[in-house]
Amino acid sequence: MIKILEMIGFGLVAIMILSFVGALQSIGIPMGASNPYFWGCAGGTLIIIMYRKRKRKQANQE
Repeated sequence: MIKILEMIGFGLVAIMILSFVGALQSIGIPMGASNPYFWGCAGGTLIIIMYRKRKRKQANQE
């Protein structure tokens, strides 16, 4: 499960970076930090990071 989350996280970060620099404009994704794809990917990545941190903390307490 953790490996799958890592792969999803890497994909989200890649989409976030590409949408920020404007590499995805040819398929209709706008450039910059004001587009919803950038913030959606950033939020998804943050949720994955927080989930993994909570799981590690729970594993260390047991």
